[in-house]
Amino acid sequence: MATYSSALASNLERPGYLYSFASENEPGDDEGNPAPHELDPAEHDELPYKVELWNAAKNSVEQVLAVTANASIGYAAYYAATREHPDRYVTLRHKNGFVSRWNGPTN
Repeated sequence: MATYSSALASNLERPGYLYSFASENEPGDDEGNPAPHELDPAEHDELPYKVELWNAAKNSVEQVLAVTANASIGYAAYYAATREHPDRYVTLRHKNGFVSRWNGPTN
């Protein structure tokens, strides 16, 4: 019977595998064997939304605050960043285009 901790440790050794957890009474429980599903590398790396914090001169990105595949999560992270850094230039990008920009106060 694979426990959560043993499967988690096994997952750290073999990233990219999905695991299925079942109760002790489930037939066919394989000790520590990963599910036959592998994550598609393109699916794993495709995160087109980015929330960026720019430097004071607004000429380069100082820090990427969030990266996500979901537009709603990206906007939520962008909104939180504008509240966390109200005096800074914050952008939400989708791939190479800007979705939204927060310029902060000008005074």
